[in-house]
This record gives sequence, structure tokens and C-alpha cells, in this order.
Amino acid sequence: MGIILATSRSFSDGDIDLVARAADAGHDIVRGPAHHDLHELAPLLAGADAWIAGTGPVTAAHLDAAPDLKIIARYGVGTEAVDIAAAEARGIPVTNTPGANAEAVADHAVGLMLAALRTIPDGDRRVRQGDWSVRRGRELGAATVGIVGFGRIGQGVARRLGGFGSRVIAADPYFPADRIRDLGAEPMELDELFQTADVITLHAPGGQRLVDAARLRSMRIGGIIVNTARPDLVDEQAVAAALHDGRLAGYAADTLDGDTAASASPLLVDDLANRVIVTPHLGAQTTQAVDNMGSMSLADVLAVLSGDAPQHPVSGSHPAPTAAPVALDAAKPTF
Repeated sequence: MGIILATSRSFSDGDIDLVARAADAGHDIVRGPAHHDLHELAPLLAGADAWIAGTGPVTAAHLDAAPDLKIIARYGVGTEAVDIAAAEARGIPVTNTPGANAEAVADHAVGLMLAALRTIPDGDRRVRQGDWSVRRGRELGAATVGIVGFGRIGQGVARRLGGFGSRVIAADPYFPADRIRDLGAEPMELDELFQTADVITLHAPGGQRLVDAARLRSMRIGGIIVNTARPDLVDEQAVAAALHDGRLAGYAADTLDGDTAASASPLLVDDLANRVIVTPHLGAQTTQAVDNMGSMSLADVLAVLSGDAPQHPVSGSHPAPTAAPVALDAAKPTF
């Protein structure tokens, strides 16, 4: 009998009963807070054999409180909140769930493009206030869409845009240009992409600033930026300024700097409400993505607790496969 600590809010919240699956394998699921507050988690970590971790921090202090921990299974793709070096020093493998939510996030990115191009949220708000006046939008099929980061999510976006008839360009220094062409996009350097695209969608890892004042100045007048990746990719002050002066026509994101504490964001001011769309991390929140992330993370936990190697390691004694090209939304390299 093993104890599996789960601190992701949506673990086993889809169509698949993963708690029952763990019980069938002889293990109990114990729930913990998603924010990973050490004071609250310490008593749970003390008895944990495995940890299915959400987006909260996983620090050396957390690991010190978990003497029996054998695996950290990150529920999702990003591992920047995990002290991987501390885990490696303790012989604890870290896994993630690559590709589990790629289709869901690609759907959401295209949805945000349409919402921004056709000012859908603003139209809904105005109708509820009795205002039926028309704001003219633009068609996605008539736009050149630049995809920044051509991993699983970026490729999913490109497939969807093919149905609209958009011209699709992509920048990813870690993905071969011929493969980008094979997958339906024109390869392009990042700065040229910013100068060429009508709509730019971000699918790169955090830890870098890709949208700044200089790149915003290089964009076509009336451009739109979509960010379903990480908030630190974007200089929000510069984006707000570009929206105010009319260079940008819209900004749509599934994340903001500081997120729930971001009420003071320059992008949330009242006079930008008709040009800014923000959703609360809805990108990966589909039943299918929740089932995928939960199933993959639990499978790796059960493998390690049975003495086998995990299938999706990002650290530890089981190296990740390197045969396939590494793309930006699936790894840590930066532009």
C-alpha cells in the first residue's frame, strides 16, 4: 500500500476515475492544496510515496519533508516550478505529461483569435447594455498568422488554421525548417515573423521576453497577439501602450503576470476592455485534457512504485528520449 499525494485541483475530475485506478493498484490518493503551502503540505508529504504535483512550487524544503518520496509526477507540461536539481540530488525522478493538453490549448488559441478578430466578448457586453451597434471585424482566413514555438501546440494551431485558409508562418529555432514546411507552415525568423503577421500566437516556454516595445513597434498596424503560454513572454506595459496608441488592435490571453493577483494589470483597465480578452487558465481545461494529464501522471507514478521506469521523465536516472526534434512549447530552450 502506497500513499500518492495529489495537489492538482482537477486530478481525477474528468470522465476517468483515477482514484479507483490507483486503489486497484493498491495505493491511496490523498489530496493536498494546489498552492503547495509547505506548512499545510508537510504532514501530508511526511507519509507520501509519490506526489502528483500541480502548478505550485516544489522546493528542496518540500522534498526534505518527504523522506519516502519516490517520484514527482508534474500534472502538466511545465516543470519550472520544480527544483529539479534538488530532486535529482535525492534520486527522485520528475515526470510531466507532454502533449496531454496540446489539442485543448490549440483549440483555445484559435478560439481567442476568433474572439479578438470579431470582437465577440465586447459585442456580448454591449448587447446586454442595449447597444446593438456594429464593430466591423476581420476574417481569420484572410489573416497571416505567426506561430511562435512549433511544438505540439503550435502544430495543432497550424492544422486548425489550414481549415480557415490562413497563411501560416512559424518561428522556432529548435525545429527544422523542412519539418515546419511539411507540417503546414512557412519557417521564418522571429523578428521577420513579427513584421509579417497580422495575428501572433505564442507557444514558447517561459523564462524569456518575446514581446517587447521594439517588436511591437515592428508589427503591422492593427495586429493581434494571443498568449496561451506564459505571462513573462510579454511586456504587459508595452502591450498596453501599443493598444492605447492603436498599433495593436487586440490582445487575448489565458494568463496575466501575477494571475489572480493581477487586478492592477495595465491590460485590465476599463478603457481597454473592448480590446483585451483574458481567460482564467482555460486552455487545458477540457475533460479530455484532464483525463490525459491524470492518466499519464498516474501511470508514471504506478510504474515507479512498481519498480519500473517512468515513461515521461524530465530528470532523474531515466533520461528522456532525444530522437525527435525538440520544439519550443515542449522544452526549455529559448530564442
